[in-house]
Amino acid sequence: MAESGSLPTGFGELEVLAVGTVLLVEALTGLCLNSLTILSFCKMPELRTPTHLLVLSLALADSGISLNALVAATASLRRSWPYGSDGCQAHGFQGFVTALASICSTAAVAWGRYHHYCMRSQLAWDTAISLVICVWLSSAFWAALPLLGWGRYDYEPLGTCCTLDYSRGDRNFISFLFTMAFFNFFLPLFITVISYQLMEQKLRKTGHLQVPALIAKTVPTINAINYALGSEMVHKGIWQCLSPQRSEQDRTR
Repeated sequence: MAESGSLPTGFGELEVLAVGTVLLVEALTGLCLNSLTILSFCKMPELRTPTHLLVLSLALADSGISLNALVAATASLRRSWPYGSDGCQAHGFQGFVTALASICSTAAVAWGRYHHYCMRSQLAWDTAISLVICVWLSSAFWAALPLLGWGRYDYEPLGTCCTLDYSRGDRNFISFLFTMAFFNFFLPLFITVISYQLMEQKLRKTGHLQVPALIAKTVPTINAINYALGSEMVHKGIWQCLSPQRSEQDRTR
């Protein structure tokens, strides 16, 4: 890890600046867009439905990823990690929890949309709340395992943020990586793909085809635009958030 004010070993000034700038832009953009989603959910009673609760979970997870990226961006622009070894473990844990929650929430949203469009029935609050709780408890469980010795968090090559130590190739880490990937990547991906395929087949028969949003698990910004800001109801909520006077007039009508 680089000392304060010095460049990390093997990296140039331009590379460190580029990484910090990209992380900063992505973090601020993701925070702004996902904050609009969260505010809209709180502002509009019409959005407080079981289906939108799954979208809220996704927005919260992606906001957490953006916060994690903001810390990494600050450290990159400082050219050093200022929070010590314990801070590295906390940063790795928080980033991993929110990343896993984002992936699993994406699968939950996909299943919720399949249930809405194909089953033609409203998702129950008990089911939605149970899904959200399971998503976050499962994410916290898998993210805590490296702290307990199965897997490990360590500095990334730049030395200004922390994540899983992918440089290790021992049996401990390989077993953790493959087991974690099966339950937290391949299984959610399978649920997402199948849900959208079934929904596409159903909607194709009715002539209302929707574009699958499989890429939405990669970037919090894309998640916010695709899952929330593309909704007409969310648009109304954002308008009310940004225009309180207009909102008051609408209520008086």
